[in-house]
Amino acid sequence: MIINVYDAAGLHEAFGIGMSSVEGLGTGAGWGRVAPGRSTRRHRHDETEMFVIVAGRGELECDGRRHTVAPGTVALFEPFESHVLTNTGGTDLVFLTQYWRDAGRAQRSAASAERKGFGDRPVFVFSTPPTPNGDLHLGHLSGPYLGADAYVRFQRMNGARAWHLTGSDDFQSYVAAAARAEGRSPAATAAHYSAEIAETLRLMDIVPDQYTVTGRDAAYREGLRQYFARLTGSGKVSLAEGEALFDAESGQYLYEVDVSGGCPGCSGTTSGNICEECGEPNVVTDLAGPVSAHSSAPPRRDRLARYVLPLHEFRDAVREHHRVGRVPARLAELAHRVLGRDRLDLPVTHPSAWGVPPAEAGPEGQVIWVWPEMSYGFLHGIEALGRRTGAGWRALEPRPDWKVVHFFGYDNSFYHGVLYPVLYRLAFPDWEPDIDYHVNEFYLLEGEKFSTSRRHAVWGKEILGPDSVDAVRYYLSSTRPEDVRTDFRRAAYDKVLSETLIGTWQQWLNGLGRCIAREYGGTAPDAGNWTPAHSAFLAGLGVRLSAVTTALGPDAFSLRRAAAELDGLVEEAAAFGRREGLLAGPDEWRDEARTAVALELAAARLLACVAAPLMPRFSARLAAALGLPEPREWPSAVELLPPGTPVGLAEAVFFRQ
Repeated sequence: MIINVYDAAGLHEAFGIGMSSVEGLGTGAGWGRVAPGRSTRRHRHDETEMFVIVAGRGELECDGRRHTVAPGTVALFEPFESHVLTNTGGTDLVFLTQYWRDAGRAQRSAASAERKGFGDRPVFVFSTPPTPNGDLHLGHLSGPYLGADAYVRFQRMNGARAWHLTGSDDFQSYVAAAARAEGRSPAATAAHYSAEIAETLRLMDIVPDQYTVTGRDAAYREGLRQYFARLTGSGKVSLAEGEALFDAESGQYLYEVDVSGGCPGCSGTTSGNICEECGEPNVVTDLAGPVSAHSSAPPRRDRLARYVLPLHEFRDAVREHHRVGRVPARLAELAHRVLGRDRLDLPVTHPSAWGVPPAEAGPEGQVIWVWPEMSYGFLHGIEALGRRTGAGWRALEPRPDWKVVHFFGYDNSFYHGVLYPVLYRLAFPDWEPDIDYHVNEFYLLEGEKFSTSRRHAVWGKEILGPDSVDAVRYYLSSTRPEDVRTDFRRAAYDKVLSETLIGTWQQWLNGLGRCIAREYGGTAPDAGNWTPAHSAFLAGLGVRLSAVTTALGPDAFSLRRAAAELDGLVEEAAAFGRREGLLAGPDEWRDEARTAVALELAAARLLACVAAPLMPRFSARLAAALGLPEPREWPSAVELLPPGTPVGLAEAVFFRQ
């Protein structure tokens, strides 16, 4: 017999609370105490774990869902479920925990679509608002915009309440620079390119549910000022005098596009405020050998009062935030690097004639820096979407059930993954944002960065059309720069179009259609006798379905892997058809031959469904050729086409050269 009694004197610090061990139960076990107003550290693990609440009251959050707990409550956590226990009462919350490893259970939980699902939570998927100083090229489209679009399509097919939100980032300094170069106002420049960007997205079959034009939204400015007032009201964002750079001849304040120099982090050449190579921020005065964009004279240094955020004070807060959602190692490493500095006093207002001035009294002629502004812009987009859908969401009243998903390039990682969580903490102390981050690297063109100034770009409008959009989406998916820089090469794209999409995919589907027209009167045959090769092929299709589901799921989202699985599905189906087609002639093998054809049709049906997030037009056309409606639900299993269904594959054209 084992008896163990809770003893507060025997507790030690672990997981942010007091813990002690209970030995001899055959599993890991221990007592835990959460003091009033405190919480356990959020964590995930491969063990199954059980809490039994024995004293006190609180709230248990598991994968974003909250539950009230009291004495007598028992909670079981499956492996990898994120959980945190908060004491909401006035006395100690005491619980007993037991935990144990079960390899099979952990494997099932790791693959569980239900665990990875969002339930009834609203899911807001943001692609970084593009700067309206030019149109979108393939480098832009391959990253946040295609990623967010495919992500939302997949989630909706799985029943999630998901929306794609973006817009135009009108108040960027780069817009003012483009306006000067083009001889028009920043507002006119932003409006022109914002419309061009929206049209290019439409040509890419990307139609966001919310497209916010910040410079033209009547409610945006006032909402931003109220948000900024919350930041200054926190006491952490305050006026402080510090050193700044100015053009030696004109006296113009220098930041972002107006100045360049050596990055203090990696020593590479960078513009002001952020380094595209290493991702680290700079405050302009720390650039090595700074150069003004407005004159050849070395910039002069002077002191200036601006609103400043002491970001270095929030190392622990950012680290804790990164334990809530999906955070790639590359982003977490950047945060560790940046917040490892002794100090990082970040100006969040700058002198400019283009932007939104804060409501607070302060230096004349300053505006809220557009990057902190964007953190509000995301919330404003949710409110605007809510007005249209009747959801009643409010930008300044974020809700705990909101699930936020961000898609952006690595050069924006500091803002999204480090700065914004801190701003949200200051503006909304009681809100713990649950954010997943999806980061892409640069997409190159023929081995070099896309460059509008050198006319080294392929613009979306140059290549996108009704007959090319699916081929472009497939190729960008298959070469998407998810963890390393990848490359668009026109010759490679043409080869994939001619040899893969036309030469393999379309050839297989057309050939299958001709076989059905010739042998079965143009309708789907029923399966007959099954051979081991048939059942093995069906099992292989199930493996493909599982692999594509994983590749498009929230934890391991990868369009590159998804595209590879689609191509693998077609390659295997075409090879299966060639092998089994040898038995199409002999009458004694006719039952087996029609099973093989029925299985090829099952593969085509599966392809129509799982291609939908990446290639929506191809998906709809293939489904129609199979006598099916446009796929709206993600398949849970591989299904045969109902016998007798009219099949119109023989003459169908899915891709054109």
